[in-house]
Amino acid sequence: MPNDNPVPQQPFLSDIKELRRRAREHIEKGAVTEAYKGDRPTVIRLLNEALATELVCVLRYKRHHYMATGIHAQAVAEEFLEHANEEQDHADRIAARITQLDGEPNFSPEGLATRSHSEYVEGTTLIDMIREDLVAERIAIDSYSEMVRYLADSDPTTRRLLESVLAVEEEHAEDMKTLLESIGEGKDGKGKEGRRG
Repeated sequence: MPNDNPVPQQPFLSDIKELRRRAREHIEKGAVTEAYKGDRPTVIRLLNEALATELVCVLRYKRHHYMATGIHAQAVAEEFLEHANEEQDHADRIAARITQLDGEPNFSPEGLATRSHSEYVEGTTLIDMIREDLVAERIAIDSYSEMVRYLADSDPTTRRLLESVLAVEEEHAEDMKTLLESIGEGKDGKGKEGRRG
């Protein structure tokens, strides 16, 4: 009769005494234990690029919120503000993770645009603004997807954080696509909104 409870070849968890001993070593490293398998300097660099991307998105969405005009402006401006607030939350969570990894979040305005994966494009019409936000969301989706693949199982906490941010960026992209469609941009890329003036 086959044994329904085979004994694993290797123990799943370390010996309790060994776990306790390792936890007492290098306590100055905080959350970074021997079990951490990521390339910490690279992960911190990637997270600082993600932080810059989020900060640039906050600034762009805030500008678009205040500069939106036209018949559809109120609803679109509210959407811009909601996205700005969500991007700020992403930035805060990413900065917190950088410090957990014993790194320093880079909030310096100097070089912010070059560290960011997305661009800060102001746009002159409501359609321009929405299109630029959609482009930026698509860039964020691709860059976060690459980071998630890079991290794989080496840093599951950072991977889960970036996966949760990625899911919101995908929602933002869909929101911007829907706004473009709802205010009349067809497949030719031309909208009905006029220029600011």
